[in-house]
Amino acid sequence: MLIRNITPQIIEALSDTPVVMLNGARQTGKSTLAKSLISEKHIGRYVTLDDATALAAARHDPAGFISGLGESIVIDEIQRAPELFVAIKADVDRNRKPGRFLLTGSANVLLLPRLSESLAGRMELFTLWPLSQGEFAGTRERFIDNIFSEVLPSGESISTDTKTTVIERAIRGGYPEAAARGSESRRRAWFGSYITTILQRDVRDIANIDGLTAMPRLLSMLATRSPSLFNYSELSRTTGLPQSTLKRYMALFETIFLIDHLPAWYSNLGKRLVKTSKLVMNDTGLLTTLLAVDAARLENTPLCGAVIENFVIMELKKQISWSDTRPAMLHYRTQTGQEVDIVLEDTAGRLVGIEIKSAKSVGRQDFRGLQSLAEAAGNNFLRGIVLYSGSEMVSFGSNLFAIPIDSLWVKSDE
Repeated sequence: MLIRNITPQIIEALSDTPVVMLNGARQTGKSTLAKSLISEKHIGRYVTLDDATALAAARHDPAGFISGLGESIVIDEIQRAPELFVAIKADVDRNRKPGRFLLTGSANVLLLPRLSESLAGRMELFTLWPLSQGEFAGTRERFIDNIFSEVLPSGESISTDTKTTVIERAIRGGYPEAAARGSESRRRAWFGSYITTILQRDVRDIANIDGLTAMPRLLSMLATRSPSLFNYSELSRTTGLPQSTLKRYMALFETIFLIDHLPAWYSNLGKRLVKTSKLVMNDTGLLTTLLAVDAARLENTPLCGAVIENFVIMELKKQISWSDTRPAMLHYRTQTGQEVDIVLEDTAGRLVGIEIKSAKSVGRQDFRGLQSLAEAAGNNFLRGIVLYSGSEMVSFGSNLFAIPIDSLWVKSDE
């Protein structure tokens, strides 16, 4: 079993918090991680609501179901019985002992207010994304913390699997079962079944809606726009779906972790919410399946840059979940067209801008967006980085660097 880098944070939360919630898309390894915590004696018993009997009991008598479980329990796929949240709240209010419940779910409870509000102040939330490149190699990447250090360190790349290109890594994706398959055709078959199952099952679990047949086509349309600024009006015209319906479907995709959004960075905090966000798919194995491209075809199409950008965004999002810095992830774009793919902002307001290039060389022109961000951020700008497909870290002036994409999965100093 591959070690998940977020595990120490979950164990720490179980030591001082009554309820810990592990969110994430189906098949990212939540159940496997939860069972490993049982085997390591961090928690006691495992119950899954994918079991029809357990689900029926939970829905029929939520309070009785919870009281009969005892302490230190994993409840898997909790979103299938939302009635349990109120019962868990009442039980925790009687006994605030840490580590009483580890809940896992394939729906984002932050986007389901009636669930998240039930356990406000009693629950700590984590998201388990598909496997990172470091997790595949058995190392804990620290790129996020490294780039926020005062002196930018150079790291040693992971020594295993060095022949795998960035494109091949992106097409493999991070879903454990798909990545374990030996060929692209078998991985595409897995993703095809996955998409069908998740849209029929998880969407029906959390919403009674008509028009489910339109959702696979919409998801494929979103793949052609990822990662990019999202425009409801344009997509509504293209798909023929009313904006109200489109927004509901998009909310569902986000709730079940198929898509995510990067908000816009703006120096005025109050104006960020009205700026256009950037759409991102949760996994590039899923993305390239929806685009129907293999490694050979992708390398020779304009889609290559978009797929690599999506891949890097998600690798950084995974690393943020176990980093010490825990920065916000945003993007930057001006009305004149200057842009930066990723803006990371720590709690002190310091910014690191990251541009992503699929090319094997970079020039001064590739830093224009980062220079614009530096001017807008002033003293809060820490450094700007262009990630590229070359092999050397090169300085392009004060606080501006070109760094190989492979540096994302450097070995930990720990």
